[in-house]
Amino acid sequence: MEAVLWYVFTGTRGGKNRLRILRAVDERPRNANQLAESLDLDYKTVRHHLDVLVENDVVQKSGDGYGAVYLPSDRARHHWETIETIMEQVE
Repeated sequence: MEAVLWYVFTGTRGGKNRLRILRAVDERPRNANQLAESLDLDYKTVRHHLDVLVENDVVQKSGDGYGAVYLPSDRARHHWETIETIMEQVE
């Protein structure tokens, strides 16, 4: 999982925005529209990053359709120390 986290957050162009999204859903679960508004990002950009985070089991989706909310996965919480290390190095 640690290699996946480093790849998702530092190996690709969208890493910083993915960290912002992860931090936001860690504060409280949110849907894509709420994330776009609170982070001042385009909705499609947020959707793309959420898809990447879900595919890599960093966040999980609760609910269906437009109102589905996202929150950190159990696997991400288990490796939260690594995520914090990445946050410190990226910011």
